[in-house]
Amino acid sequence: MKRPHTLISKILCSSILITIISCKEEEKKEIKQPQARDTVSAPEGIISIEEASMLYSNYSDHRADIIKQYEQKVRAPEKEFQVGRFVDFDYQTIKDYIAYVDQEAKNAGVEKVTKLRLYFANYPAEGNFPDGKKFVHPRQNSIFIVPTLNKKGEDYAFYIGENGKAELIRNLTMNQSNGIGNYTHGETKKTYASIVPTFTLNSSLQTKGTSLTLNRGNGGPPPRTDF
Repeated sequence: MKRPHTLISKILCSSILITIISCKEEEKKEIKQPQARDTVSAPEGIISIEEASMLYSNYSDHRADIIKQYEQKVRAPEKEFQVGRFVDFDYQTIKDYIAYVDQEAKNAGVEKVTKLRLYFANYPAEGNFPDGKKFVHPRQNSIFIVPTLNKKGEDYAFYIGENGKAELIRNLTMNQSNGIGNYTHGETKKTYASIVPTFTLNSSLQTKGTSLTLNRGNGGPPPRTDF
């Protein structure tokens, strides 16, 4: 025959165990389900694949062949040239770039970064970048990206000056014959860059501030799986 105190101990242990399990079940019920994230609507600029294909074809018909003829017959007849059709950046690079721009703009007192402006560009036929790195795609078209801020109703590309404040790139380049920003919307005067660009840097543009301009993406002929 079991002793009374042994039976009581077992009953107490069972009760405690049941209580603990019940508490755990109640805790699970009280845990709030994570809220679903808000659905992001498609931006107005999203286009259909059909429209993208049409735009790509238009470039093939009205730009690509002209570029190739110029490169093969005028610029460097002795070298084979294949027209580049895209520039891409790693997805993470773009996310990091936006985060970096936001950080530097905030530190510089910029109230709002209004746009990311993409400038068309073209690499020289030979040589290296100013930092010594070699061109991956000589003579190919490219783009570079600059952030803008709004000043008196107009958007201007900017960088961070030596004083830590936002400075307009326009103020550096407006008097140069081959700088960015020479084409001013709404004005009669227009200055165009040389048709054969070089990487000879103008000393007046060698600032000591912090650039927010992004380049050196990957480019080349279209992948076979695309348009």
